[in-house]
Parts: sequence; structure tokens; C-alpha cells
Amino acid sequence: MKLTCPAPAKLNLFLHVIGRRPDGYHLLQTLFRFIDLHDTLHFSLREDGVVRRSNAVEGVPEEQDLCVLAARLLQSDTGCGLGVDIAVEKRIPMGGGLGGGSSDAATTLIALNRMWSLGLSRAHLMQLGLRLGADVPVFVFGENAFAEGVGEELQAYPLAEAWYVVLFPPVRVPTAQIFAHPELTRDTVSITMRALSERQFRERQLRNDLQSVVCKLYPEVARHITWLDKFGKAMMTGSGACVFAEFASRNQAEAVIKQLPQEMRGVVAQGLARHPLHDWVLE
Repeated sequence: MKLTCPAPAKLNLFLHVIGRRPDGYHLLQTLFRFIDLHDTLHFSLREDGVVRRSNAVEGVPEEQDLCVLAARLLQSDTGCGLGVDIAVEKRIPMGGGLGGGSSDAATTLIALNRMWSLGLSRAHLMQLGLRLGADVPVFVFGENAFAEGVGEELQAYPLAEAWYVVLFPPVRVPTAQIFAHPELTRDTVSITMRALSERQFRERQLRNDLQSVVCKLYPEVARHITWLDKFGKAMMTGSGACVFAEFASRNQAEAVIKQLPQEMRGVVAQGLARHPLHDWVLE
């Protein structure tokens, strides 16, 4: 048995740091949006219980790959004796704040839940995902979402159709470095889902609290934001380095990407209403 599955990227349409827990984890509020930029994962069933990545991924040793870790976690949680070969086609830049590794892990949980006939609920898979990383649960949740806590408290949030220009600055930003930085704002006032629906509020108040720190440490990120900001409100996603701006139509977004300087890289991506594998999971 073989399965080929997408693992979509996400954007943080805003990211506020509203506090810090006693254990050091930061309390966040954010709005996750799935986009059609995606990795592709190929799963081949094994009967011998071996979990293996069947291709090399630059910069990611097999034993640290979240796909492999997700598969082994699923095995240990359920006692499943089956295995899998996983091949990963990377399109989402690593270390860019687009959630590629987390999305790959979530797609692995969803796909193997089906391939191994485990029948686990969405809530169960989300709990397992949280053990792999704070961004994994939203990809299992499968809908654009308003998130709180460390990013795992999720409420579905319908979003209108939109297109995005996403730029890939040539740097990798270590998340831990940014969250530990002394200049990071950690006291943004929390907001409600209702406030998000007010267009004026969204345009004036929403931002990425990590952006100013990243721009100070990584001038390339600041340079990409400055360029894209000429065409629409540009913002960094996650802890960086990738930046994006939203447009109402594909034509508008493509007109911008055609003007991209030769030394910059980027894509046009469509916002998704939900994760492509949403219906693969039982509630």
C-alpha cells in the first residue's frame, strides 16, 4: 500500500506574545492560515515494523526528522506492529516560519492513522502532535484557526479567499534565539475573536511581535519586508525568516512577484479554506 499526501505551509496572519508561563514557555495569540505551498510525502507500507526515511533531506538527519519521530510516536502509542518508508519532497523553506516540519509531522500522523487502520480521533492525534511541537496540532486540526496558549488552544476561524506573495530571505532564524531575546515584547494586550472580525482593528492593531527583533538581528529579513511593503502590508510569519503580503486576487499577487528583484526568491500562494487532508480524520 502506498499513499502520497500534501503537507501545506501556514502563515501567521498576526502573532502576539501576551505573557510567559512559569515554565518559560511564551503565551501567544495568533491566526493560522493554510496556503497551497506544500511539501509532498510518500508513504510505503512495511510489514516488519521498521520506520525509515527513504531519501536524504539536506540539513535534517533521519533520526531528527519530525516525520520519523511522528511515525515512531504513533507506533509506541498504539502498539502497532506495522512500519513505513517515508520519502519527503521539500518545497517549504526550512527555518522560515512556514511550519514545514510541523506540517510534515501532522501529515505523517494523519496518513499513518489511515494506512495502519488505527482509527484514532482528531483530538487524539492532536495530543500526540503537541508532543512533537507546538505548531503540529493546528495542521491536524485542519482548519484555519485562532490560537492561544503556546499555540495549541484552537478555534476554527473562517477566512475569505485571498492570495499571498511569500518571500524567502536567504537566512534561517533559530526560534529559541528570538524568544530568548531581551528586547522581545512579552506584554501585548490580549484580543478576542470578535475583535478580529473588525477590519479597522485588523489593519491597525495586528502585527508580529517577533518581527522587530528578527529584523534587527537579520537585516535580510528587514530588506525583504521593506521591498514587499511597497505593494501591501508586509509581515513576517512565525519566528521568520519568510515574509508575506495579502492580495485580493491572483492577478494582483502575480503582478507583484513579476517585479521581484533577481536576487530575491518568492512565490504566489493561494489561501486554503482548510487542510487538504481534513476529511481523513474522524472527529
